[in-house]
Amino acid sequence: MSRELDSPGKRRVFVQTETGCVLGMELDRSDNAHTVKSRLQIALNFPIEQSSLTFGDKILKNDLSAVPNDSPLLLTRNFLHRSSSTPCLSPTGRDIQQRDESGLIEILGRSDRFDRIRQLAKDVVKAIDMGVDPIPINGGLGGAYYFQNGKGDHVAIIKPTDEEPYAPNNPKGFVGKALGQPGLKRSVRVGETGIREVAAYLLDPEHFANVPPTALVKITHYIFNIKNGVNPDRPNGKKMVSKIASFQQFIPHDFDASEHGTSSFPVSAVHRIGILDIRIFNTDRHAGNLLVRKLDSMGRFGQVELIPIDHGLCLPETLEDPYFEWIHWPQASIPFSEDELKYIEKLDYKDDWKMLRRELPMIREACLRMLTLCTIFLKRAAAYGLCLAEIGEMMSREFCSGGEEPSELEVVCIEARRSLADRDLLFPKADLGNDEFQFDIDCEDAESGFPPKMTMADYMYRAPFNLKIGSNGWNSLSGLEEEKKREDVSGVEALERRIPSVSKLSMSLKNTILGKKSPKQPKYSGMMQEKGFIANPSSGHRSANEQLPASASFVNLGDMSEDEWLLFLERFQELLRPAFSNRKSATLDQKQRLGTSCQF
Repeated sequence: MSRELDSPGKRRVFVQTETGCVLGMELDRSDNAHTVKSRLQIALNFPIEQSSLTFGDKILKNDLSAVPNDSPLLLTRNFLHRSSSTPCLSPTGRDIQQRDESGLIEILGRSDRFDRIRQLAKDVVKAIDMGVDPIPINGGLGGAYYFQNGKGDHVAIIKPTDEEPYAPNNPKGFVGKALGQPGLKRSVRVGETGIREVAAYLLDPEHFANVPPTALVKITHYIFNIKNGVNPDRPNGKKMVSKIASFQQFIPHDFDASEHGTSSFPVSAVHRIGILDIRIFNTDRHAGNLLVRKLDSMGRFGQVELIPIDHGLCLPETLEDPYFEWIHWPQASIPFSEDELKYIEKLDYKDDWKMLRRELPMIREACLRMLTLCTIFLKRAAAYGLCLAEIGEMMSREFCSGGEEPSELEVVCIEARRSLADRDLLFPKADLGNDEFQFDIDCEDAESGFPPKMTMADYMYRAPFNLKIGSNGWNSLSGLEEEKKREDVSGVEALERRIPSVSKLSMSLKNTILGKKSPKQPKYSGMMQEKGFIANPSSGHRSANEQLPASASFVNLGDMSEDEWLLFLERFQELLRPAFSNRKSATLDQKQRLGTSCQF
């Protein structure tokens, strides 16, 4: 669907404001970030000296050579008052039409895997030209739309990034955040779930887990929601608006997993989806985003196919509590097949890293590190003989009266980070400088919800490492409590008091590992509204302060330098074998798992 540029020296970018609206711009070889902002100043009418242009987690000071063609950029104001709003671009004005000559749908990316999306986009554009309007989807907390072909069949689901929960143009009333701020999950920023939807598809080559084709697009239509956007020339009061959105093929289906008994689900389908969920650290695999399609018409009476969707909350920037609906299904306790073990063995996180950097260059470094960590964990656990349920349990946290306890995976990561801190104390660097070991974010620390910039030494005493051992296991300490406790304590003594050795960590979690799993407390997951967290969306606009309760962040992957990250991975892998050994011992002491003797 992309229009070819006339000159090989030209590039095109799609600049999105923090309130969601998009302007396509063609750039000459000599253009830089200042040029882009100057042109945007004319279109948006606010001073460029108060704005920043970002590409993923990179702030573009001037040079744009690292920005590929057809990339999305984000324009933010440096000192944004959260109650104010940036004017939303509308391509109805003559001046703006001359500036943005892109088509109704433009695919952001050149991957061959987007061929199916390109054909669907052509069908959608033809339908729009014929006057076939999209249909808003009423369910869920974010804005989503069925787009149709000329026959009126649903062929695609479009989710604009600025209509996510808490995003500026959310049509369900859940507003109050600017793009780039922490969202429904604090480890996933507002406006970045679409990138993760595409990443999940790209990480499912050969349709192993059955993820529908998905791409990131710039799309223009008047059906989309904009805050106070009214065009009196249109009978429905809407104005044409361009947005960045995820574009996913619509898959006809009969149920979702919440409406169908799980006993008929094929073991291989559950395993394959579970393998994907572990690799991408899916925090939102509930029954509502597992579609079920009957295969009776194909001569396989009673059999079904599973289609996983809604991957916007995968690859978080920090480790937190994942949600795996399949973890207690009997299929998850069946050992992996030989084909599945071969697939896992062939997974290469280095190749995945390069592929995502090439196809989704705006993805954040912390997300790629999460993929690396989880792929290594999956490969080692499967090789050790753990089944899908055991791996999922090792990644999941426990809940007790004192709050959340770190998962077994997080315990290993905590010890690996402690090893780095010990090394820094024994071999201090001469001059770290102001920027060493800092986790750069593009919004104010006080409001972001992400860990503030800190050195490695600070990291060991402040979130996400504020832990102590008590009679009830691990408990979080506030920053103030930790500061009081660290007075007059320094060096190795401080580390020993706050970050115990791995043997002490193992002992503190012994009862958790060997005992019965605590039931998961209710928590929000995806499109499902669950008790205690979010009120009925029909009751009016919701403040962004009505978010999920903040989840403890025990381990941060994004604040390490490249050298530290490599050392962390090395130590992490060394600690996996004793962790797996503990898990196997715990499993042998438990009663036989439900379903291990069932036939499927």
